[in-house]
Amino acid sequence: MSLVKVRGQDSWVVSNGSVEAAVARLGAQVGPVRFRIGDRSIEPLAVAPWADSPPDDQPAVIRALRGDFFCMPFGHSEDLYLGERHPLHGEPANATWELENRTPERLDLVMECHVRHCRVHKTVFLLDSAVYQRHTVLGLEGPMSFGTHLMIHAESPGAIGLSPHRFAQVFPGDFEDPARGGYSSLQPGALIEDLRDAPLERGGTTNLLSFPDREGFEDLVMVGSDSTLGFAWSSITFPDQGFTLYQLKNPKVLASTLLWFSNGGRHYAPWNGRHRRVIGLEEVTAYFHLGLRGCVMPNLAQDAGIPTYQAFNSGETLQVNTVFGVVETPPEFDGVARVVEAGSGIVLVSHSGEHVAARADVDFVRY
Repeated sequence: MSLVKVRGQDSWVVSNGSVEAAVARLGAQVGPVRFRIGDRSIEPLAVAPWADSPPDDQPAVIRALRGDFFCMPFGHSEDLYLGERHPLHGEPANATWELENRTPERLDLVMECHVRHCRVHKTVFLLDSAVYQRHTVLGLEGPMSFGTHLMIHAESPGAIGLSPHRFAQVFPGDFEDPARGGYSSLQPGALIEDLRDAPLERGGTTNLLSFPDREGFEDLVMVGSDSTLGFAWSSITFPDQGFTLYQLKNPKVLASTLLWFSNGGRHYAPWNGRHRRVIGLEEVTAYFHLGLRGCVMPNLAQDAGIPTYQAFNSGETLQVNTVFGVVETPPEFDGVARVVEAGSGIVLVSHSGEHVAARADVDFVRY
């Protein structure tokens, strides 16, 4: 399969008639992705506004920034851990991946990590109206954080839905620095009992399950999933556009969901105030984006029983499977309250009691 230029990046394209997905060779970033719903075509994943003219002075992960990608370790720290210096979001998010196999509906890719020696295999395949991803890490040894980085562009008001959780916290520090031209709105480090009533730094509260909101700010919130669930999910519903995007994971593998609210709060390059209305539904085993050292050191999530890294023995394999898809929903569907398994798929249940079925292989994430 030949590479084609898609939004500034050499990419492979897979399609099954219901979904068409581009996968950039740089970072194996998945996006843009086009879903067909009836006679409509929608592209819900975010692509950075600088994509067609990527800045040379930025890490590869930022130059290509789009859709979804695999991070290992998750985030970045200037403090070395085990003498290792990993790039932002790890080598897999910055590497030039190689093609192993392909069909019209499937890609098998591979890359080698050199900071922490291991090999990462990535499979992307399409089934019905969903994108399936498997990341398999071979030869990993020692502690490691990891996760995925799904980003959605909210063209209209959206209602965020999450599976039951046991922990929620605002980033414990200055997520953005005003001296640099970055601004945040939430109370740093706050523990959140109700995501609809999160404390603001300047007083009052805000509803984190409604987006876009808090224009001019960047915020990060970590939500620790209930690990007793057979599968966990995150979602965003757009009533005005008539669809819901859902994501499935195994909470025993990916312990938390990071909510990245990006709405024009970064005025430094390359963001320059133009990265707006983007919500990250990032499924991770990490402590925010603090890099390997920050995830291994003691933290409040660990105190609450939420793993923020995993320790690997020599020869152990890490497998991370996720699914994201789109389903048509009626205007009265006011956000996902529950996701239940039913037959060969799932049923999304709204707060108002509406039921919408979607074909999805739950066993793929429940392995």
